[in-house]
Amino acid sequence: MHYRRFGKTNWQVSEIGYGMWGLAGWTGSDDKETNDSLHRAVELGCNFFDTAWGYGSGLSEQILGKLIKEHPGKKLYAATKIPPKNRKWPSKPDFLLEDVFPNDYIIEYTEKSLTNLGVDCIDLLQFHVWEDAWANRDEWKTAITKLTEQGKVKHWGISVNRWEPENSLQSLKTNLFSAVQVIYNIFDQNPEDNLFPLCKELDIAVIARVPFDEGTLTGTLTYDTVFPKDDWRSTYFVPENLKASVDHANAIKPLIPVNLNLPEIALRFILSNPDISTIIPGMRKTKHVESNIAASDGKGLPANLLASLKEHRWERTPTKWSQ
Repeated sequence: MHYRRFGKTNWQVSEIGYGMWGLAGWTGSDDKETNDSLHRAVELGCNFFDTAWGYGSGLSEQILGKLIKEHPGKKLYAATKIPPKNRKWPSKPDFLLEDVFPNDYIIEYTEKSLTNLGVDCIDLLQFHVWEDAWANRDEWKTAITKLTEQGKVKHWGISVNRWEPENSLQSLKTNLFSAVQVIYNIFDQNPEDNLFPLCKELDIAVIARVPFDEGTLTGTLTYDTVFPKDDWRSTYFVPENLKASVDHANAIKPLIPVNLNLPEIALRFILSNPDISTIIPGMRKTKHVESNIAASDGKGLPANLLASLKEHRWERTPTKWSQ
């Protein structure tokens, strides 16, 4: 495992972190399998774990808290998120701050996450949705400043809405945030335009989420793929998105060298960008932990392949089903 500096925090975090969304809202989750994969990740050097209260109403946080306790000799960075009070993902431009993150609510859910994680101080606490229109509002600033001064949160971050990387720029300029979490992968290259340069200027860490485009870049989806109704992906891969996603994945497959596979290329594409601090793929299965972490060997991708993949940038805008 290779490690990278996590912006102004000066933490050294694993290039491959562990995204814990898959522990809730996805079918096929198995407690033992999850536990085995988490411990294997730690064994292989993973030290950054991203969760949220919204993943199972605190269950994912509790699982992470248990993991931290079981590895007292290792520093495992816990990153979690405050859910929007209106429970609506993603945020919309007309949402009011007082309906999503009022002052007392921020404090209330910080306390809930502290309890679930079983820690006295949260390493990184992120807003699970965000609107840049809130950048100059004093309420959230007052709340997070108070919690930081009380020693309950070390650093704060924003999780940017899907396909809206620039819906955060003014907020980051407040210098109250140490990290931003954004979708970045072969298809979603928009953060390179303005978000990454600003983060570099302000020394803000970048967490790349959805490296496999919700599964498209694993190469396993087909035009006939159907997810169970209680699986979140059934509402995301609606017919028009499923077809387009498979089309885009198929267009990349001819570029894959014989010694690589599509998931590995997807991770190495991201790791080839020095602006990225860590990637947080979901990896409930031990075999996925091992294959994902194997991509952290410092090699990246050959320049010619990287240039070819750059041409597969897919311009998308939020829709009702994109959530």
